[in-house]
Amino acid sequence: MTSTTSPRTDQDEVGWETAPTLIDGARTLQLTVGQCNLDYWFTAVAQGMLAGLANGHRPGTPVPGYMREPGPLRTALISELGFRGMAEEKAARAISFLVESAPDIPTMEFYATQLIDEARHARVFRGHISELGVSSREMQNVVRELSGPDIEAVIEPLERFAQPVRDARDFVGGVVLLTVLVEGVLAPAAELSERKWRMLDPAAAEIERGAGIDEIRHLTVGSSIIRNHLVAAPQEASRLRSLIDEGMEMWVKVPMLEVLRKREELFQEGMQQYASVVGDYEIWPGTRLLETTPGERVEKALTWSFEMQQERLTYMGLAPLPAADSDGAAD
Repeated sequence: MTSTTSPRTDQDEVGWETAPTLIDGARTLQLTVGQCNLDYWFTAVAQGMLAGLANGHRPGTPVPGYMREPGPLRTALISELGFRGMAEEKAARAISFLVESAPDIPTMEFYATQLIDEARHARVFRGHISELGVSSREMQNVVRELSGPDIEAVIEPLERFAQPVRDARDFVGGVVLLTVLVEGVLAPAAELSERKWRMLDPAAAEIERGAGIDEIRHLTVGSSIIRNHLVAAPQEASRLRSLIDEGMEMWVKVPMLEVLRKREELFQEGMQQYASVVGDYEIWPGTRLLETTPGERVEKALTWSFEMQQERLTYMGLAPLPAADSDGAAD
């Protein structure tokens, strides 16, 4: 990993044009609470990356008219954004525990900014659903219908798993849950989302780009907190490793793969209807989006997740994850 020992004066890691992809940034950057404090957030994020955005994307970026027409493509995006928005809202509420229990002021400030980041993500995801033609009066029912069952099946078990950590006021355990078992698992799907919507809904892709830039900061700072904790208290490694293993077992049991595959199948059907818009666009080097299948895209997201987690866990000082099985889930 590339070491960053002092605040970067150019703030390339949060520049709209200069920030790396979510996956590359999470794998290569090292940021700390000392760097990503309130002053940094106000200047680099609020007055920097977010300046001039309208509803999470640049004002001139279009929302194509066909994205407002009923069909599998629109349904796929509303389902995805509804799920992401509800998950981000729950994350914002959960992070209040980390703000309250942070051991020092810099850490408290960082998690206060992350709380705002997650609340903003929820807001812009809902906002884009509005841009797709869903009225505020219809919003709650539409999101509940398309995304509610997935939240109940995937996110609510994670909330129940996390409750004992919150009850014990285990700050570092909470950071592990958020950094490794929530954002570390879900971030690669967000990277996939940004890439696959670039041609079909550029505004949606830009919303994901902005959220992804934030997630780089969340993942890297959270990792540095865990690393520093283990340097000071190496005897904690076994406990935190057990927490991660239990969390990964839980992820195997929830139907996240089914959720992703269902979403990608809808996207596939809609993408084929607008093949002329997609054209020769490559979702990753050497692979045209039109030539990918739902299963291949899900497998790529799982591969990104596994590789990113391996590198971050090694950086934190925790044993790497077990190898993935043939279905992409950890043994």
